[in-house]
Amino acid sequence: MVRSGYVCCAGSVSVERIMPILTVTDLPAAVAEHQAVLGLDVVMDHGWIVTLADQEGRQLSLMTRDATAPVNPDVSVFLDSRDSVEKALAEAVIAGCEVVHPLSEEPWGVTRFFYRDSSGRVINVGTHTR
Repeated sequence: MVRSGYVCCAGSVSVERIMPILTVTDLPAAVAEHQAVLGLDVVMDHGWIVTLADQEGRQLSLMTRDATAPVNPDVSVFLDSRDSVEKALAEAVIAGCEVVHPLSEEPWGVTRFFYRDSSGRVINVGTHTR
């Protein structure tokens, strides 16, 4: 539960992008549907998560089951550096948010953690490390 009245130290981290993540049961079918309806292209495919994007870089990810975390995130927020991710983790803890996936160096070149917000949504906060 997030502490009532908590105010984050705004501006302490730099957000590079925010991307929704939809949990799907049939990844190839979901990819084909979104490509057909929205005209998006596959820009990343790890087999368990596929990211689609348009020419301007707007993105949507589709996921079956996260490869290393106990829950699927609802959204990814990518920050400018590992330092920013560590600051965001500290702020999540101070705010009383439940950390549902610890700070991790993932094999696909991302440093990330997940927290659950007061409405139950799971947020993936990360940065590319390579």
